[in-house]
Amino acid sequence: MTTSLWLRETRAELPRSGFEGRAEVAVIGGGVTGCSCALTLAERGVRVRLYEAREIAGGASGRNGGFALRGATTPYDEARRQLGDERARLLMELTERSLDRMEELAGDAFRRVGSLRLAFDADERGALRREHDALHEHGFAVEWVDELEPPLDGLYVGAILHPRDGALHPARWVRRLAAHAANAGAEIREGELVTIEELDADAIVVACDGFIPQLLPELPVRSTRGQVLATEPLRTRLYDRPHYARGGYDYWQQLPDGRLVIGGNRDASFENEDTDVEETTGAVQERLEALVERLVGYRPNVTDRWAGIWGTTPDLVPLVGEVREGVWVAGGYSGHGNALGLACGDLVARAILGERAPELEIFDPARNPAPPAATMRQDQAHGS
Repeated sequence: MTTSLWLRETRAELPRSGFEGRAEVAVIGGGVTGCSCALTLAERGVRVRLYEAREIAGGASGRNGGFALRGATTPYDEARRQLGDERARLLMELTERSLDRMEELAGDAFRRVGSLRLAFDADERGALRREHDALHEHGFAVEWVDELEPPLDGLYVGAILHPRDGALHPARWVRRLAAHAANAGAEIREGELVTIEELDADAIVVACDGFIPQLLPELPVRSTRGQVLATEPLRTRLYDRPHYARGGYDYWQQLPDGRLVIGGNRDASFENEDTDVEETTGAVQERLEALVERLVGYRPNVTDRWAGIWGTTPDLVPLVGEVREGVWVAGGYSGHGNALGLACGDLVARAILGERAPELEIFDPARNPAPPAATMRQDQAHGS
């Protein structure tokens, strides 16, 4: 098992806010979704106990590429065709509000610097133009970029800027979110591996995304691995915001200290990447290093390599709702979980309290999640 650059950062002790006796709600999973759910419930006075098998943010929430992006995995023009205009707009607005809330809660773990989606070739440039036009038609902020600065001008043929996206230090952010939940009264238990059957609570929330198949095997969620590496600080500042390209199979950001964090390239071996094993492979890592060289002009030393596991649904839309009597799920973000996880953790908490938000219809676990017709940006999404 690998450890990410993010998780190596020294962490502060969580506030301790335990309580005696039975919890009203038990949450399984200490990533962004579980901590968000626990925070909302605790703020409403619910006795909530969160169980994390490892440490807070120990799963995909602390192992991704640090992208905070609006929307879901499917580009907005395709989402409009797949979901219809009203539901696509609802989902996009939900994630934009989630980014605003993240900005309020995350402190220096979040930088609102925008993100740049790049076109690798003429076909992808056409896809970007379609997404740009669909967003613009619905009044969402987006900018078309025709002329790129070096070295991108020699590698890509256009881009769109999502100005309200951002860059995350994901482990720092989720640890901070957990602290908010604990301060509100949630009890957080790290290092406790639990099953649904052994928990005694009025409601149980399964919030472990890529490991949902282990607890709820009846759900259409597939464990999917994403690989990332980080370099030593680069000689110059090249990239001021998260970038992603080639249908999302390449994504990177340069950190404030100059390091380059880069991930993706699952297309090197799809069959090997549909797994819940948190290990890197030579095939993917070599392709990532080659991409670093193209983006930087030389091969800096690699200081960290890691993998994370996310949950993929057939239609690339999350599952949020009750799936057995008293058992709820929030996950299946298909690699796009930083903003969606914060939003869906809050949604499932409110649903348990009897609030039926309209977005829940989009995420209904009982729907028939047919695969979308077009190829989606599954890898870019793991950056988020």
